Amino acid sequence: MELGILVVADNHFIVRGPCPTPEQARDLARRWTMIQIGSNIRATDPYGPWQVSTKEFRENLTWAVIVEGPPAEPVRLLLAELEARGVKVASPPLPQ
Repeated sequence: MELGILVVADNHFIVRGPCPTPEQARDLARRWTMIQIGSNIRATDPYGPWQVSTKEFRENLTWAVIVEGPPAEPVRLLLAELEARGVKVASPPLPQ
């Protein structure tokens, strides 16, 4: 299974699953940023083919999508590392 990073401003999610389309990335970001203690929404529930993962090696990341930016400095450095390895970092256009 593929592994990537979904960046939402100063937050990010390590995600197991294929690289999402821009619309899917926005939907995932919307769903996962709304998780609150006591809610019925859980990041580990299957949401299509994607699941949030908590323990992964950065060397295994194969895709990156920036839904909203700019990313926090540590994430920006990780994205630069990924790009240097040849991983395309996608940044979907904002909705009209």
